[in-house]
Amino acid sequence: MTATASAPLHDPNDTALIRTLGHAGLIPFVLLAGLLWLVKVELQAWVAIALTAYAALIASFLGGIHWGIGWLAGHVAAGKATAHHAQRNHFLWGIVPSLLAWPGLLMPAFAGLAWLGFVLIVCYLADRTLYARAGLQAWLTLRFRLSAIAAVSCFIGAGAL
Repeated sequence: MTATASAPLHDPNDTALIRTLGHAGLIPFVLLAGLLWLVKVELQAWVAIALTAYAALIASFLGGIHWGIGWLAGHVAAGKATAHHAQRNHFLWGIVPSLLAWPGLLMPAFAGLAWLGFVLIVCYLADRTLYARAGLQAWLTLRFRLSAIAAVSCFIGAGAL
């Protein structure tokens, strides 16, 4: 879709929705990390599995975003020499977060949560470069905040175990 007077590319309502959804996505991180410190030992395993699974799911989601960016880059820059290169970087990186998150699900929870916190940081660091190259650097402040809180939640959860 091209930008027109009736359909701008950066709709303020969409920006507000994305920010709201992003912040709402932190609720499970913060809630479950806190619960790990508060629940009885008998319930810790369940809460740890819930937090570990959610962190791995979010890491996979962060990779999936790159498939969308790569697909869009191919359509926006069709026929340009840089389109293939831009797509390739996003498609290749897009599978890495899932592959990195998977071992975190298989590790003992204390180690898996620490690993997933690290994976979330690595995802942000990769996005700093790839988002900027795609012209999406305006989202990096939000990405930093979301990634920092998610990663710290994983580390706090690991510390409870």
